[in-house]
Amino acid sequence: MDLTIGAIPFFWPAETVRAFYTTLARTPATRVSVGEWVCSKRLPFWQHEIPAAVDCLQEAGKEVALASLALITLPRERRQTAELAEAGLPVEVNDLSVLRHLPQGAAFWVGPVVNVYNEGTLDWLARWGATRICLPPELPLPSVARLAAAGRSAGVAVEVWGHGRVPLAISGRCYHARLHDRAKDSCQFVCGDDPDGRDIDTLDGQPFLTVNGVQTLGRAITTAASHLEALQAAGVAALRLSPHAGDFAGVVHLWASALAGGRPLSLGDLARLMPGQSFCNGFLSAAPGARPAATL
Repeated sequence: MDLTIGAIPFFWPAETVRAFYTTLARTPATRVSVGEWVCSKRLPFWQHEIPAAVDCLQEAGKEVALASLALITLPRERRQTAELAEAGLPVEVNDLSVLRHLPQGAAFWVGPVVNVYNEGTLDWLARWGATRICLPPELPLPSVARLAAAGRSAGVAVEVWGHGRVPLAISGRCYHARLHDRAKDSCQFVCGDDPDGRDIDTLDGQPFLTVNGVQTLGRAITTAASHLEALQAAGVAALRLSPHAGDFAGVVHLWASALAGGRPLSLGDLARLMPGQSFCNGFLSAAPGARPAATL
């Protein structure tokens, strides 16, 4: 089992993106998904960094794919999607409408926001050309094991969400903008003020969710740390780590060491690298996803 790094979900300045991928290239991650998958309005501010990021990562020996949007609605977004398919790299499909733009038989990855819940869906995607599928983060361990076995039979590498705020929903409206009394079309890119998303509480003040532009994320960091042995036994090919602000490279090194049989991964180690964050791990145990992670 190795590590895949998902595309950055947040709106970071171009120089932050550049530094992130330069540092990530020096980590033990095996592969990386690069691109804008949340809001196409953000892309012009940092898309010029994508070719350099791809070159940097490939020179370091990483496999690289280009991420599609999770919700494609506009003609401009359809044109951008078609251009992804012409770039000569695998596309990570986050919206099934991307498939009509891919050449027949072209290899592609499938991101965690595509609902791959059963063997039939996995086999259908494999026939289309999927070589990697990151399962939705809400699946319990028995389902993961069944799909990992189906993936081996179909020649598809199955990934599981390993670390990060899970993507729960994507919308045509921008709640992040509405929080600032702005319409989506005149949002003034306020999501850029929150490099890890903006936390939202319930009416009685309980921590609940995180909003990231048009995307809704889980508030706590979902971690598969306590399930590593079970996921390895199930034949999972890779863990998906989702980028966040702070020492993300340090987090990657921790996970890589644990997978290589080095120092066991502890919640305390993660907490030191992500001060102020809470951790959860309910989904793999078939419990509510926000259930706090037990001390490892």
